[in-house]
Amino acid sequence: VKLKGLVKIMVNKEVTYKAAFENKRNRLKEKERQRDMMLAAAYETNPRLKEIESSLASIGASLAITAISGNTEKLVEMQKKAQLLSVEKQDILKRAQVPEIVYECDICSDTGLVSGKICNCIKKEAGNIMLQQLSREMPIDSCSFDNFSLKYYKDTGEKTATNPKRRMTSILKLCKEYVINFDVENSKNLLFMGNAGLGKTHLTMAIVAGVIEKGYLPVYGSADNLFTRIEEEKFSGEGKGTYDTVLNCDLLVIDDLGTEMVTSFTRSVLYNLVNTRLLSRKPTIINTNLTMKEIAEKYTERIASRLIGEYDCNRFLGDDIRQQKLLNK
Repeated sequence: VKLKGLVKIMVNKEVTYKAAFENKRNRLKEKERQRDMMLAAAYETNPRLKEIESSLASIGASLAITAISGNTEKLVEMQKKAQLLSVEKQDILKRAQVPEIVYECDICSDTGLVSGKICNCIKKEAGNIMLQQLSREMPIDSCSFDNFSLKYYKDTGEKTATNPKRRMTSILKLCKEYVINFDVENSKNLLFMGNAGLGKTHLTMAIVAGVIEKGYLPVYGSADNLFTRIEEEKFSGEGKGTYDTVLNCDLLVIDDLGTEMVTSFTRSVLYNLVNTRLLSRKPTIINTNLTMKEIAEKYTERIASRLIGEYDCNRFLGDDIRQQKLLNK
């Protein structure tokens, strides 16, 4: 799978979360609207409901005064009466088939907030939004762990280091575990190296999808489009915030490093992205067809040193899968 471009939907975290809150709020409003319609019909056909409401309102207005007066016996009597009226009301509504609102999330009652913090249901909602939009822009359905086939890798060589199938089985396991254990502050950085057509993009897209499903918001882009966009924003003065977003996102994935035109600007951007995210302990995944020697020659020894020392380097082995598929047609 060959992908191009920066996924625009992943650049603005605030917009995604705003949409998630709006979706949740709109679904709740629709439930409330439906219940209000049924409730209104029940009141029209059951005059006793209005009598109960009037009695409950009267009791409610008198409770505070009774409590202040210190008449405990009367206060208990009023409370029991209010309870009986409430039970009667619920029975009438039940017979009228007016349902209680069933919330999608019992923790936040579909408000999206728990003690002033964003509820996990909103994080999942945001993830669903991103997956839907991502599916329209990229073949994410064809880039899962389940459809990553090991049949294209030869089982030759006694050691894992030289046996394509063993090596790729190990890398596939690493990627699955990466998603299972993903944590913004503790997940490691990955460097996927190897020739074109060996599944680097496929596996990183599978990681992106898995991370989104867990409620995190990554940024995925090819090196060419990512650096071009940052450069255009810097020199046009538009200030759309791509650079800041890339620096601070939950997971940054840079695909096809080395295919872009390398300039002093791109070297500077790459170093700052790598170094700043290392300092802030935010994980990054980089895909490249380059060797470490070529990375050092293209981007300086300083960048290569950061990758060697701080990234888990994984070399993909095998023959170009795209060519194999074409030959088998």
